[in-house]
Parts: sequence; structure tokens; C-alpha cells
Amino acid sequence: MKQDVQYIFVHGLSGWGSYDERYEKMPYWGMRGGDLLQYLKARGYACYAASVAPTGSAWDRACELYAQLAGKRVDYGEAHSRKYRHERFGRDFSGKPLIDGWGPETRLVLLGHSFGGATVRLFAELLAHGDPEEQSAGTSDISELFQGGLGERILSIVTLAAPTNGTTAYDLSADQAFHAENVRVPWWSRILAKQMSKKTKPQMDGRDERDYAGYDMHIDRAAALNRRITTLPHVYYFSVPCSFTTQQPDGTHRPKKNMEPLFVMRACLIGAYTGKTAQGMIIDESWRENDGLVNTISAAAPFGAPAKPLDKDHVEPGVWNVFPTFDGDHMSLQGGLMRRHDIRDFYLELLELIQHRISC
Repeated sequence: MKQDVQYIFVHGLSGWGSYDERYEKMPYWGMRGGDLLQYLKARGYACYAASVAPTGSAWDRACELYAQLAGKRVDYGEAHSRKYRHERFGRDFSGKPLIDGWGPETRLVLLGHSFGGATVRLFAELLAHGDPEEQSAGTSDISELFQGGLGERILSIVTLAAPTNGTTAYDLSADQAFHAENVRVPWWSRILAKQMSKKTKPQMDGRDERDYAGYDMHIDRAAALNRRITTLPHVYYFSVPCSFTTQQPDGTHRPKKNMEPLFVMRACLIGAYTGKTAQGMIIDESWRENDGLVNTISAAAPFGAPAKPLDKDHVEPGVWNVFPTFDGDHMSLQGGLMRRHDIRDFYLELLELIQHRISC
């Protein structure tokens, strides 16, 4: 029964998957803790690691995910590519699909870490409802992804430490009223933060600056995505927010002792920030708790969507079932970048829970 369902794991910003050479040296799913998907496969779960654009927009990544699953050439859409000034077609996965047998019988569970959460949610929305702009673009070779009507292929969606409502890590740097230089941070964390910024900065290729992950992760843009993405009534939704900061007497949040060093500076800044977005959304003290990159409040469920705390005995479809906050930083659920985390039992229990629900 497990093999009837295919579990698709989608990496986050600056991540990598099984189509990338570095995956063999250090699998994104497992990292310091060893190859997680091999562990799950040995227990009967058909697991696959997608490879989507490390700094691409949620739209572009969703199109790439579809091409890998269906074994087709990436089609970003006539309307989208024209609007955002880039080539319509990308890499060709014909003859080397991520899974076997894409078709009416395909059933998927999608798991997205960090920005992979937005990727899988938009992918599911397009698969279910298509896209009106692409449908009216006047092309006769419109991708199946943009036509919709295939939502039944999605059984469950899991977001892991995902900026579902955006992250103030991006907004605070654009807020002139916030003085980051006044926030106390370890001197060495500034050096590491610059290194991380270089790795997550996209290589500009002439496309519209709004067609990148960094734009989609702003609070206002995430809200726009959430207005577009519906909660599918038959899909089992799960989210796992993370937290690795502690509240201080002055109300700010500071990183815990063993946070990944790359995230320490950002955790301090997020933990001190309050403000207002360009479109007027108030960012209050409830946004300060974080995992080093994503606000804990943002990773629970899309604001306004049906949601409830996880009750393993009463898991409902069409509702976000929110796990208890995971005590770990942004990469703890991946096995850790520099600090090893054994997350095998967590994922095995998660997949067992999902498999039980979708088999009922």
C-alpha cells in the first residue's frame, strides 16, 4: 500500500535535490544525519528529492517540479515568461522523470522545507485549478499544469519551517525605521551572515526582480500568494513550525546556545524587529520568535486558512493540522548544516501518520 503513494520532497532556498551532483556528497534531506530518503525507502516509502531553482520564484519552481514529475520539458508559461522577461522553456526531463508513471493513477504527498512550502502549495493550486492568464495567453500548446483539473492527484501537503506568511528576515532590511546596527549580535555572526547572503543571492539574468524567491518571501508578497492559493478540501495539510530563540526581559528574542552559526545574526535581528510592511501590515512582538530565518508564527498555517492544533486521532482534510512547535533551528529538520541532528524517527512517524490517514 505504501508504494501506491509517492512522497515528493522539495528543498528550500539555495537547496538541492537528486538531480544535483552535490546530493550524493551531502543529501539535502538528512544532511549531517545521513540520507533520510534512503532510510525511509528501506521502510517501504517511495520517496524522491526534487531539484528546483535554488533562488527561483514559487511559480518557476512549481513549473520545474511539474516537469520533473511528468517527465517533460519545463514550461514556465507564455504569459508568465513574457511578463517577467525570461525564456518560456527550460530544462528537459523527458526520459528521466523523477517518478515512474505520471498519469491518472498518480497519487502524491508533497513535503516542502522552507521556501519549498510555497513551491508545493502553488504547484498543488495550479494542478487543481490551473491559471487563467496562461489559459487566455492564446497559445495552443498550453502546459497541462496550467489547465487544472488534476487536484485529485495530491493527497497531502506538509510544510516544514516554511515562511508560509513570509519572513521578516527580508522585510526588516527594507524598513528604514529599523536600525539593525543597534541590535547586539556576536561579531563573528556578521561575517557568517555575509557568507550566507552571498549563497542565497540570485544571479541576475535580466528577468524581472519580482521573479525570485527573495521577493516571494516578503510579508506582503506571501499574503498575495496566500490569497491566490486555496485550501483543497480533500487534501490533508500538516505544518511544522520551528523555534530556537528565547524571550528576553525586554520582550526581544535571542538565539539559543546551539543555533547554527549561520543563523545567529539573523535570529537576533528578527528577534528585535517590529514594524510595518509597505502595504501597511503591522508586525508586532508576536513575530519575534523564530528559528533563525523564519518567524515561528509564519510557519504555522496561512493566515485566514482553516487550521487547528494537531490531534493525531482526529486529523481532518481541508484543514491545516499544525504540529507542536519543533524545538530546533531552521535546518534542524534537515539533519543540520554544522550540527548533527537525527531526524529519522520524526519523519518516520510523520509518514506513518500520513499513510494511515490517506489509507482510511
